[in-house]
Amino acid sequence: MLKGISPIISPELLKALAEMGHGDELVIADGNFPCHSVGKNSIVIRADGHGVPEILDAVLELIPLDTYTEKPVALMEVVKGDTCGIPEIWDTYEKILMKHEPTHHAIDYTERFAFYERSKGAYLIIATGEKAIYANILLKKGVVK
Repeated sequence: MLKGISPIISPELLKALAEMGHGDELVIADGNFPCHSVGKNSIVIRADGHGVPEILDAVLELIPLDTYTEKPVALMEVVKGDTCGIPEIWDTYEKILMKHEPTHHAIDYTERFAFYERSKGAYLIIATGEKAIYANILLKKGVVK
């Protein structure tokens, strides 16, 4: 174990985060996301037993968001006709983003298949056991100062 690093950040995940460069993207995926088929060219790390919010919080302790990008965060928008309403988990994400990046965390709401397509270029996909729907979140890494 290391001091100052959340114990839910595995050594494998810590290594992958350290390898990421400015502009690289990562997806923190819910339990329904097709991590391995979408992430054929990405590093896929399993974080079963953890939810997206706790992983998001731990990851944002270690990496900044890209300040050179207008919207460094992306969420999969609710599919037209889905009656679920606005996912409650998005409010949780807003609180976590405000905690770590209070001045720069604008969100791009991305159509489902466009989100999958963008995720194919992600450096890293973290597969969680999150049960909430529309809980996938994509982050663009910024410059560590």
